[in-house]
Amino acid sequence: MSDPQQPQGAPAGAPKPSPSRKPLVVGMAALAVVGLGLLWLVLRGKPEVPAPATTPSAPVAAAPSPDAQPAAPGTPAVPLPPLGQSDARVRELVGPLSPLPELGKWLASTEDLVRRFATAASNVSDGESPRAALSFMAPQGTFQVVEREGRTFIAPESFARYDAVSRVFSSLDTQASVRAYQTLKPLIDTAYKEISRPGQRFEQTLANAIQRLLDTPVPEAELEVVDTPGVNYAYAAPELEQLSAAQKHLLRLGPANARAVQAKLRELQGALALPRASR
Repeated sequence: MSDPQQPQGAPAGAPKPSPSRKPLVVGMAALAVVGLGLLWLVLRGKPEVPAPATTPSAPVAAAPSPDAQPAAPGTPAVPLPPLGQSDARVRELVGPLSPLPELGKWLASTEDLVRRFATAASNVSDGESPRAALSFMAPQGTFQVVEREGRTFIAPESFARYDAVSRVFSSLDTQASVRAYQTLKPLIDTAYKEISRPGQRFEQTLANAIQRLLDTPVPEAELEVVDTPGVNYAYAAPELEQLSAAQKHLLRLGPANARAVQAKLRELQGALALPRASR
């Protein structure tokens, strides 16, 4: 690997971040793509192709706000829209879960939210990359490494690209997220049935996905990588390199961001009262 260029203004002998020719074996994806809050966190970016025009349909009754009080006994539930027409309702329910404006902006620029959530959660539960479901996602900036004494580490600038994601996810109102999840649950179940095997339940898949990310070891020290043949870096520590692709995504956020995501996942795990993970 060629010696990276010294950053402007850096003192002599300082670490040298350099744009990487080779992204890590894993790319950014949800990292933390589970739990209702995590869904809305990761579903950001711009669709690569315009959405096809749809035939106008009759207005659908509004779904209740996640902060609304339960209906009185005997009061009929307000129906949800069909799955294929649910994005507007999802944005209405999920946008207020964070006081930060980024969440609403991310939701507004993404389509087919419920199906993407169900698919990404299923991928993470299996330890697989959710890249296909979240192909529109890409962090701003360039992945960088820093070389010291013949060793290569992920540069802090690479982790900083995910600071906004971590802030938004950590800011989610846990109890309101649970209420939104319960409201949208019929749509989520419908989307999950499209991709799951007979007899599988989404609650179990979600529980497994959350636990997989919580089981991910997050080192206190810097993350060292090695230059491998081809076009990728790999984690230098064998115990990290052998992790599933989903767990490597979480590490890609950086230690501080990964721990913040895990803390919110623990809150969601307890509040959602999910079944015990069965992995």
